[in-house]
Amino acid sequence: MAQGGAAARGTAKVQDQGWAWMVLVAAVVLQGLTLGFPSCIGVFFTDLQHEFQATNSETSWFPSIMVAVLHAGGPLCSILVKCFGCRFAVMMGGLLSSVGMVSSSFCKSLSQLYLTAGLITGLGSCFSFQAGVTALGYYFVRWRTLANAMASTGVSIGLTLWPLLSQYLLDEMGWRNTFLIFGGILLNCCVCGAVMRPVKFALGSLLQFSSTGEEPGRRAEEAQLSNGASSSHLKLQEQTRKITCFQVLQNYLAFDIFCQNKRYQIYTIGVTWMMMGFALPHVYLVPYAIQNGLEERRAALLISIIGFINIFIRPLTGLLSGQTIFTGRRIYLYSLAVLLCGLSNFICIISAEFSMLIFYCVILSIAMSGIGALTFQVLMDVVEMDRFSSALGLFTILESITLLIGPPLTGLLVDITSDFRYVFYTSSFFLISASLFMVLSFCALEKKNKLRDTSKVPPDKSTIYNETPNESQSESQPTLAVVHITSI
Repeated sequence: MAQGGAAARGTAKVQDQGWAWMVLVAAVVLQGLTLGFPSCIGVFFTDLQHEFQATNSETSWFPSIMVAVLHAGGPLCSILVKCFGCRFAVMMGGLLSSVGMVSSSFCKSLSQLYLTAGLITGLGSCFSFQAGVTALGYYFVRWRTLANAMASTGVSIGLTLWPLLSQYLLDEMGWRNTFLIFGGILLNCCVCGAVMRPVKFALGSLLQFSSTGEEPGRRAEEAQLSNGASSSHLKLQEQTRKITCFQVLQNYLAFDIFCQNKRYQIYTIGVTWMMMGFALPHVYLVPYAIQNGLEERRAALLISIIGFINIFIRPLTGLLSGQTIFTGRRIYLYSLAVLLCGLSNFICIISAEFSMLIFYCVILSIAMSGIGALTFQVLMDVVEMDRFSSALGLFTILESITLLIGPPLTGLLVDITSDFRYVFYTSSFFLISASLFMVLSFCALEKKNKLRDTSKVPPDKSTIYNETPNESQSESQPTLAVVHITSI
């Protein structure tokens, strides 16, 4: 008991003060290095296409794989954090990201680039980013919301600086040497990880972790020793394996919530569908501008404009969504941002003049800020906080699938038509349809709930699982370590 109290007091000394703010600075840098990095890939699109004599569809697999792995690697990162801690996971991620980009500079084909820059760098970025956010949750309790909001500005800073740096290095030394330099820059994730010193936990939390993670196996071993029959041993061992696999799926992939919670089901399907078109402008905006006669430096500046505006608009959007008037209605604010993002694409279709493209970037950035600030906040509203981590795992894996296939399929359409405007037509279709689907579905669900309440009919078992906004619960319960994780 005395040791547990001492550990708790030791934890209290580092939380929300002192070294915690250094960890926050490291988290800002991490998010700029990891989540901001894929924004610069469009700068290299034309050069890679010419280098490997590839089609638009083939070239777009490279950024698609990177972004998809960045999202889908969350459950694997969680396992790594549980086994070795946040510091190890961040530094391992930085090492993988660096090795991936250095190896990419020697690639002789696009398929090799898919493996090095796509898979290895994407997985390394995932480890560094998500483990960094987890460490931030350990260091902040009282100021956790503020810390996560400040850390998310690193994404916007990365969106601003990466394209400018990429275009400068590309003009000076070519894409191979630029990728080599990127390997050295991403190695700084290891420095950020070194800053994140392990936090001591109270004895109770350690006991709780061991009871959930080790107890089934230990009980199985004791049962096997007490049972003399070898057939019983095998049966018990098989049951233990099944229980362990089921627990892993329950912890990291919330299929039960998806089947029972209609709000989570609608939201997950809507966002997954939306991601088919969300990433398209980021991949094809620079090639589209260059094809229409815009200078390469000006084309790269467009992505930086999006990131620069995000720095200021995203925190404001977060403050706006926190107002009481939006309690239980954030899904509609989110859908409005998705709709605006889809409608903004028509600006590019109308004209490819530099002034019009700047105007497009301003509108797109405002819409993106709303999507980025609200995506995981809405998720917290529709699921219970004690299951948020597992709900997040399934959510990110499903959206990573559409993030992976969206750009290549659209690239195939561009190859057939030789017209980049179809990129923005396609993006608008997915974004607008996803927005309408979420709004209409949530309206219908709320109407159904009101009719059920007025008729005083007991709710059926399939809809009793958290069909109302979870606002009061999220305010009364402490948030998990991983909150406000955003890669959008």
